[in-house]
Amino acid sequence: MKTIGLIGGLSWESTAEYYRIINREVQRRLGGVHSAKIVLYSFDFAEIADAKRLSRAGADFIVICANTMHKVADATEWQSRLPVLHIADTAAAAIIKAGMTRIGLLGTAYTMEGDFYGARLREKHGITVIVPEADDRALVHRVIYEELVRGELREDSRAAYRAVIKRLVAAGAEGIVLGCTEIPLLVKAEDSDVPLFDTTKLHALAAVDEALS
Repeated sequence: MKTIGLIGGLSWESTAEYYRIINREVQRRLGGVHSAKIVLYSFDFAEIADAKRLSRAGADFIVICANTMHKVADATEWQSRLPVLHIADTAAAAIIKAGMTRIGLLGTAYTMEGDFYGARLREKHGITVIVPEADDRALVHRVIYEELVRGELREDSRAAYRAVIKRLVAAGAEGIVLGCTEIPLLVKAEDSDVPLFDTTKLHALAAVDEALS
């Protein structure tokens, strides 16, 4: 089994979710009391992780437990000399498997507006990306940073996200990428009329595939 190098995300809640999903899936596949071989580097958000630590600790590849922090994926790969399992690629594989070509993207402002995520989906995988209008982007971003990263789950925010999703569907989205690892803590399948792509779960399961390959 390969050793997974986890870099902690925006909050410990999403990192804990990765740890739970990966270990549960490894135990399901291998049985008994098996668990994943993981090296976890949890950093104080606002710092950039020193990826060399994972390499020195014996990791075979790196999983960054946050969509937004994939803006430093290339730098992390270069610094550590280890491959980074990119979260956008795992999302793309699920979208393509579902037969979709147009998706709505929710995440932090950096993820929705930056080139490192949407452009990768478009240019590498041929997927059309629809992002919310400016006011909706501001709302989605605010809820992530002021509530979700602190573990706060509010019903009014869930209702607001439902409304944003409806507007993305009206704009032509066939599915919605939950492009922040905290969003699945708030938004569930019943909150959307179209399929949701939970990047936390997809990324964690892809990490298990790679570890057991």
